[in-house]
Amino acid sequence: MGATRAVRTVSLSDVRRIAVARQRLSGPRPIPDGASEILDVVRDLGCLQLDPISVVARSPLLVLWSRVGPYDRGLLDQLLWKDRSLFEYWAHRASIVLTEDYQIHHLLMRRYPTQRYAHSRRITEWLAQNNALRRHVLVRLRRNGPLRMSDIEDRSEQPWKSGGWTTGRNVERMIDVLWTQGRVMVSRREGLAKWWDLAARCLPEWTPRRRLTERQIVTRATQRSLRALGIARKRDIERHFTAGRYNGIIEVLSRLRSAGLIHVVRVERGGAEIPGPWYVHTKDLPLLERIQAGQWEPRTTLLSPFDNLIIDRDRTELVFGFEYRMEIYVPKSDRRYGYYSLPILAGDGFVGRLDAAADRVGERLLVHAIHAEPDAPRTADVGRGVAEALGDLATFVGAGVIEFPRDVPAGWKRALS
Repeated sequence: MGATRAVRTVSLSDVRRIAVARQRLSGPRPIPDGASEILDVVRDLGCLQLDPISVVARSPLLVLWSRVGPYDRGLLDQLLWKDRSLFEYWAHRASIVLTEDYQIHHLLMRRYPTQRYAHSRRITEWLAQNNALRRHVLVRLRRNGPLRMSDIEDRSEQPWKSGGWTTGRNVERMIDVLWTQGRVMVSRREGLAKWWDLAARCLPEWTPRRRLTERQIVTRATQRSLRALGIARKRDIERHFTAGRYNGIIEVLSRLRSAGLIHVVRVERGGAEIPGPWYVHTKDLPLLERIQAGQWEPRTTLLSPFDNLIIDRDRTELVFGFEYRMEIYVPKSDRRYGYYSLPILAGDGFVGRLDAAADRVGERLLVHAIHAEPDAPRTADVGRGVAEALGDLATFVGAGVIEFPRDVPAGWKRALS
């Protein structure tokens, strides 16, 4: 019988710092002079969540800005529409994902719609009733694509019905199904408008297409999710990256541990253990050792509400002690922090949130409110860090002027005025 492997003990601070480091939010920011640096960031993150709200800037753009500072937005377009190193697909939500991860995402493509859920069973039934529409969409794209959704005639025989806004939007529903099945893809965008085409014409020749087993896919996705998180529990891994697609993860984690690819660590807060088990990837042990040795370079930045670091709100509360909820759909009179509040990350903690909007016509960055967290230091250094982050953001969105609110947290006021 082999010797028992010692379990490393880490603090909750270590968990925070390795998460921030693996998310590219600590240390000197790279200055991208080409698309390869942007691609490297996406590799570490796994995906960039899409969202149509662009009060400051579209979320994928903000997520990248938080990591590299002001950059040429055309680099992301190059990766998406010219190099085809990235494409739009479903990760934990609709996202920009890596073409090199195509085999991971192919699991959902080949199984959708599953019969596991009532909604998917409804889709299956609706598809059977609308074969003519499905064929029409594919033929139109094959002959005339890329096309906008509005360019395709609705030839449905049975309209889609739902309890929400998708009722009767039959072409949209069909394209969404074909997109999830990997039959069609977004070929390009003009603003928020999507142009659709057959996936075969969107994916590059080098796309890895060898079919993997579900176990192989879950093994790859588990490691990618864990590395993006730094140190994580099974539930954290399952809710990150390809959320909900980790069938058999308990056995996968056991096999990865037996192979020496991941390790169990004990996480403590104030001397008390936080229930796990918690895992760290072998490739990140050197980073963990540097962090525990005090080699840590903090940075202050602002995050998108959909940033990868905070997208799992429960984990964010546990690890960072930061409760964040979007208030877009909250009546204005009931909002605490604002319509589009950006979390302020300083080092390994959140010091506040900032409600902002870009006035593109007037070339201004409007800061409606700045809120400090109750335990945030009200020091001039923190204020200067927030001011520098705001200056970078203004440069990125093309604002020559930043307009501050009257009410600014004490201690930060001199820098934020």
